[in-house]
Amino acid sequence: MNANLYSALRAAFPANLDSLAIQPADGPDTHSHYTWRDLDRASARIANLLGSLDLPPESRVAVQVEKSVEALVLYLAVLRAGHVFLPLNTAYQASEIAYFVGNAEPAVVVCSPKNFIWVSRIAFQAGTAHVYTLGDDRSGTLLERAAYHGDAHTPAMKRAGDLAAILYTSGTTGRSKGAMLSHGNLLSNAQTLKAYWGWQPGDVLIHALPIFHVHGLFVASHGALLNGSPMLWFSKFDPKAVLARLPEATVFMGVPTLYVRMLGEAGLNHAACKNMRLFISGSAPLLLDTYTEWQQRTGHTILERYGMSETVMLTSNPCHASDGERRGGTVGFALPGVGVRVHDDQGQPLPAGEIGNIQVRGTNVFSGYWRMPEKTKEEFTADGWFKTGDVGKIDAAGYVTIVGRSKDLIITGGYNVYPAEIEGYVNDMPGVAESAVIGVPHPDFGEAVVAVLVPRVGATLDSAAVAAALKSQIANFKVPKQVFVVGELPRNAMGKVQKNLLRDQHQSLFKNPVA
Repeated sequence: MNANLYSALRAAFPANLDSLAIQPADGPDTHSHYTWRDLDRASARIANLLGSLDLPPESRVAVQVEKSVEALVLYLAVLRAGHVFLPLNTAYQASEIAYFVGNAEPAVVVCSPKNFIWVSRIAFQAGTAHVYTLGDDRSGTLLERAAYHGDAHTPAMKRAGDLAAILYTSGTTGRSKGAMLSHGNLLSNAQTLKAYWGWQPGDVLIHALPIFHVHGLFVASHGALLNGSPMLWFSKFDPKAVLARLPEATVFMGVPTLYVRMLGEAGLNHAACKNMRLFISGSAPLLLDTYTEWQQRTGHTILERYGMSETVMLTSNPCHASDGERRGGTVGFALPGVGVRVHDDQGQPLPAGEIGNIQVRGTNVFSGYWRMPEKTKEEFTADGWFKTGDVGKIDAAGYVTIVGRSKDLIITGGYNVYPAEIEGYVNDMPGVAESAVIGVPHPDFGEAVVAVLVPRVGATLDSAAVAAALKSQIANFKVPKQVFVVGELPRNAMGKVQKNLLRDQHQSLFKNPVA
């Protein structure tokens, strides 16, 4: 049996291949649409183009292009051709691209037409033989060359353990690492989510996420494709435009920032969401205020889940009431077939409710980091569990709560401080929209706790008053030694707060402390 992921996705296409698969919801092509037959034929042409290049088996195809339906088709083509898809964030600059190309040694690079000159120079110098362009307006040499090839293609034979994609981690500490995901990793997780999230006939997905990341490329796209569900395709997120299309959809997936921006629209109410079945959030923590306000405004409870590049999805709040309630502030239960446990720094299991290091295993967990055997060995326990680097707890009922990243742990004067705990207190204060707590070097304490706050619209925050209020709520060693009020927190493309940038910014804060 062929375990090629594309074969499984293609088998799920509706019987009527001429029915709607993807409807562009913004940009120049809103009057056009793509059928399931279009996806199959277009991906076949690109797969045949790749086949004509006589590439070595499992060649890497690095892709840095703007979001478009054709970019998704390219991903499907790489799968069916039996090669390895390597998506790259569109924000990456020359030095970053040079690292990824040098490390992955792709046989093919596809970039935006506007970036061809500098990307091709990097690629050719690194030994890449083929560089194509793909624009978000169907322009570029990739489609031009593919047009000369046939629109029928038999997917390459693959085993479940064969490599399908490499996703580079954000690299906030040290070099970015390429997580190797197999056809089996991706298919098993997609099938689990289809069942757990209750995908059903008639579902329509609003796709408003980037497709260089697990959330948009795998979780969202695989979900719709494996269910044969149409997608309303947004090349870029616009809250007003998404709100206007909610009546036509049933499923929406977003990062917390998208939910906050939609809450800023006066038209968001019960009526706008009356046809919606499921709102899912992930990739960054969802504030309890956002969770609660969304319930009040829409009548829907956001389903929060937890995953990472190395594992795809790991846990989820229940979709069906029969599986339990959705609890704000948690990421739900371990998904079926996924093992989640919490151990201390010595590798010993911790009882329910105690905070420790989260470790996982399952058919969804990656095989290791590309060309980093020592790092791979380091990140797995002796009994085969992957160390996520996340810190959290599992309560007696099985709900998982993420407290933070182990690298974000602050050790001040010998005491452990978990930033998420302090952020919880700060975010509950009047006038605070959100916060980030970090540790920075301190000559006496090793590290000092620092809080960076964003005020709500129209509110004024006093740093000293915030610190004073915290002193009455938490142990003194946890109280920030400095509080800063800023207009916004730095975030990456998926909405995660980039605490590494905040740490860099305040690195020298206590270099010459007064006392």
